[in-house]
Amino acid sequence: MKEAAGEANLTVVAIILIGVVVAVATPLIGTLTNNTADRACCMDSGGTWDGGKCNNAGTSYQQCKQDAQNKSGKSGN
Repeated sequence: MKEAAGEANLTVVAIILIGVVVAVATPLIGTLTNNTADRACCMDSGGTWDGGKCNNAGTSYQQCKQDAQNKSGKSGN
C-alpha cells in the first residue's frame, strides 16, 4: 500500500510541475509571437528594427500592426 501512495504522490507532483511550466511558458510565447509580428511588419514596410522599435517605416507599418491585431482579436498599441 505504501508503494501505491508513493506513486500517487509522484503523479501529483508531476502534474503540478507541468502546470507551473505551462503557466510560465504561455505568456512568454505570446510575447515572442507579438514581437515577431511587429518586427515582420516593420521590415515588410521598409523600416529597420532597432532596440525594440521600428524606424523609418511610415504609415504602412502602423496599418500592418493594426491588421495583425485585428486578426488575433487583440487591441492595444
